[in-house]
Amino acid sequence: MSTTTDYLFLIRGSDWDKGLSPEQIQQVMSQTMAWFERLHQQGQVKAGQPLDAAGRTVSGKKAVVSDGPFVESKEAIGGYLIVQAASLDEAAAIARTFPNLAYGSSIEVRPLAEECATYQRARQQLALATA
Repeated sequence: MSTTTDYLFLIRGSDWDKGLSPEQIQQVMSQTMAWFERLHQQGQVKAGQPLDAAGRTVSGKKAVVSDGPFVESKEAIGGYLIVQAASLDEAAAIARTFPNLAYGSSIEVRPLAEECATYQRARQQLALATA
């Protein structure tokens, strides 16, 4: 019996189409949809969605809200997938087959955790302080 873990794929790069002909754009789009559909048919995709360009960033002690994310950034996140794989190496191997990589996109692959690592650390610190 094999066990799988869920991995978050953050797809970065919003200008992969720059400099491509309409035919090349269509080819890449077709390859990307076929890639996604193949993963879906294999039961490896649990969820996924493109992200809209509009958004806000909330940060700091005063929870300041500012415009963002900035889609003109090369690091803009264009979408996400939640993929099942047996290991981080397998998840990375799946990400390596993403067609848009050849056009400047990248995928950050992160295992989904059962618990926030910071909360886990804080709980351990509290336990030591009260022991």
